[in-house]
Amino acid sequence: MKIVRFRADGRVRYGLLERNQVVECQGTPFGRFTRGRRRRPLKAVKLLPPCTPSKIVAVGLNYRDHAEEVGLPIPQEPVIFLKPPTALIGPGDDIVYPALSQRVDYEAELAIVIRRRCRRVPAAEALDYVLGYTCLNDVTARDLQRRDGQWTRAKSFDTFSPVGPCIVTDIDPDNVAIEAYLNGERKQASNTKHFIFPTAEVVSFVSQVMTLLPGDLISTGTPSGIGPMQVGDEVEVRIEGIGVLRNRLVAPRAG
Repeated sequence: MKIVRFRADGRVRYGLLERNQVVECQGTPFGRFTRGRRRRPLKAVKLLPPCTPSKIVAVGLNYRDHAEEVGLPIPQEPVIFLKPPTALIGPGDDIVYPALSQRVDYEAELAIVIRRRCRRVPAAEALDYVLGYTCLNDVTARDLQRRDGQWTRAKSFDTFSPVGPCIVTDIDPDNVAIEAYLNGERKQASNTKHFIFPTAEVVSFVSQVMTLLPGDLISTGTPSGIGPMQVGDEVEVRIEGIGVLRNRLVAPRAG
């Protein structure tokens, strides 16, 4: 099942993506969720971020090759940080290049969408709290990350968390291909089977620290191949079984 959140006729609602059509649904996938009868062409709706998280938890260094790429040791437990919900944008929305940075990078990641309140759950039960999975681009001001020595500022600018295009409920999160394309050229290519910490372990670990709420996102880390984007570039995150998250980098806006 592919769940989308979309705007049409001035209203926001959830639906199911079936080929090139969106089937409207009543309710939300975090509660009562029933299939409706009305269908709309995909091109007739505006896809939004597929959930509205209270927080975006991100895992750093969850692929061995990426840890080696940035010259950091392999972690003994998940390294987590937060991105604010104000960084969230959806498919087709613009990423804004902040005036404070001289280098902005893409990072293709698989994101976990939490279905119900999750606190201190063991790994064996963790996936029972998961609704599904989506694409996320963990956009990073790399120069600021290196300057600060910690990651909050570099990861938290408005528009720095593109998410979408849908939530998929029926894939194996620990064995799907993940890629990033910049202006049509493949830059990252890996598989989540190379996670250092698999999905259930990540959810359990985070839940020991903070209560996860319906719609919260956990981004699971990026493989090697990260690199800079320039104004005007188009970046795509492609994940097997989910689809393509496409965004463009634009210059800072006035005001």
